[in-house]
Amino acid sequence: MTETAASSSKGRPAKKADRGFFARIALFVRQVIGELKKVVAPTRKELINYTLVVLVFVAIMMLIVSLLDIAFGTGASWVFGGSGATDR
Repeated sequence: MTETAASSSKGRPAKKADRGFFARIALFVRQVIGELKKVVAPTRKELINYTLVVLVFVAIMMLIVSLLDIAFGTGASWVFGGSGATDR
């Protein structure tokens, strides 16, 4: 937590001895509520756009991981001379 976030409302850093356990919890809750008031929900258009970006990114990552899996599996088969898991 930064000095600003931990400071009192007068702008001075709060000393741990000045506040009790429950006062610190109350301060934390007030700060959380203050931060949540700053949150802005995306519009429907933004939400659809973000969703599409995430889906495209996941599809690309699946393709990359699949290609690497095939490449490493083929390389391991070539190095160790096996034709599959049923080879004994």
